[in-house]
Amino acid sequence: MTISIDLELWQTIGLLVDYTIKIIAIGYVPEGRRPGTSTAWLLAILLIPFLGLPLFLLMGSPYINKRRHRIQQEVNDLIDDVHDDVPDYPSGVSMHPEIESVIRLNRRLTNMPAVIGVNHGMHTDYDGIIRRMTEAVDAAEDYIYVEIYIMAWDETTRPFYEALGRAEERGVKVRLLFDHVGSWKYPGYRKLKKKLTAMGIEWYLMLPLQPWRRRFRRPDLRNHRKMLIIDGHRGFIGSLNMIDASYLQRKNIKMGRKWVDLMVEMSGPIVSSMEMVFAGDWYVESNETLEIRDHDEAHETIPDTAQDSQMNVVQLVPSGPGYTTEPNLRMFNSIVHHAKDRLVLCSPYFIPDESLLEAVTSACYRGVRVELYVSEQADQFMVNHAQSSYYQALLEAGVKIYMYPKPYVLHTKYMIADPDREAGSVPMGVVGSSNLDMRSFGLNYEISMLVAKGDLIRDLDKITAHYKDTSTRLTLDKWNERSWGRRYLDNVMRLTSALQ
Repeated sequence: MTISIDLELWQTIGLLVDYTIKIIAIGYVPEGRRPGTSTAWLLAILLIPFLGLPLFLLMGSPYINKRRHRIQQEVNDLIDDVHDDVPDYPSGVSMHPEIESVIRLNRRLTNMPAVIGVNHGMHTDYDGIIRRMTEAVDAAEDYIYVEIYIMAWDETTRPFYEALGRAEERGVKVRLLFDHVGSWKYPGYRKLKKKLTAMGIEWYLMLPLQPWRRRFRRPDLRNHRKMLIIDGHRGFIGSLNMIDASYLQRKNIKMGRKWVDLMVEMSGPIVSSMEMVFAGDWYVESNETLEIRDHDEAHETIPDTAQDSQMNVVQLVPSGPGYTTEPNLRMFNSIVHHAKDRLVLCSPYFIPDESLLEAVTSACYRGVRVELYVSEQADQFMVNHAQSSYYQALLEAGVKIYMYPKPYVLHTKYMIADPDREAGSVPMGVVGSSNLDMRSFGLNYEISMLVAKGDLIRDLDKITAHYKDTSTRLTLDKWNERSWGRRYLDNVMRLTSALQ
């Protein structure tokens, strides 16, 4: 009798707790979140509350802690002060009103103006990129800033690290940032840290998860930026991580899987913008304040040999949890809406939110030729299925989907609008570290470079032509042949894409 009463009591308590969690969740979860994100979290909490609630408490907030938020605001204010007398874009440059409006949007959200950037090459050969970055490090005379999401010491990257060591030996100051969670799963992680320390390189983990040092936050808020800055005169920005193209995984090596990436080499005032972003990230992790040069001083570093055709008007657009307005998403949407004739999207992970999906399909409906370049098979199971769940709507709207052949992973990230300069259209583009997915919009610190004018757009279009020749086009008829099981799995994985 006593056992029966106790059992009924615990069942009643369990039922009360269950309904209390659900009632609170319904009124709390939707606050400040997109409807899709709210629905996904509520589904998890209502169906499996004792699992969904802990996950929500651990990963439900896209906001960084108070200290990081305060520092980010200080950095934003400092950038604003440095640029106080700087116009939105270089004086003497004529700018189309539509492009001017995008520049003004980015300036309002990030405080970064559009400046001159000299294009020294768009590097696409994976090992060649690392060799060129190594050469730039060997030429450094004063300081080197490295900020890359994934770093690993292997046979491919060893020359780069050895060049950093040589730089330290000749008196060049090296500062290095890499992401904690992004790097720890790759071979040699512990040895990498010891080797960097032994060479005298000053390094810090970005967004470290170290609860024993009272450094813990939502584990999937990551710093995904990729930059190399040499003496404030030369900069590299793009999608490449400092790791072998196989990412050192046995499965990848066995199947021949390699990553395909891009880095842009720049000089001029844009490098000063890159320094400002690095200085902010360095300060967050080290509490050390770095001197920031202004763009007038950086302009003096443009080489006399630079051709007019190399001169680009570019604007750096940082984004991440420290920016509550999602600057990269707003910029991407603006470019999509700007397109009149042709729009090219290239992203390894294309998982759009509602606004970007509607913008892309609307572009098709108004007669824009939209090309989407993705990997035939993504490197992540859940992402691969979540991404392909959008193909039906895209194909029905008229999007031309080109699939880069497996086992390669097309990791390049860029967007260009109207590169063919048809009558009435104005070219515009963006390249950087940001994927076209909800993670990059709200959870990752990203760095993107808007190209408002210049030969970088032409170079991106040449790369597009190469990707197109290499890829296979996915048609609606072919996609409709997929199995019922594939459709079901895609739709299930789609629910996870909105969990922010």
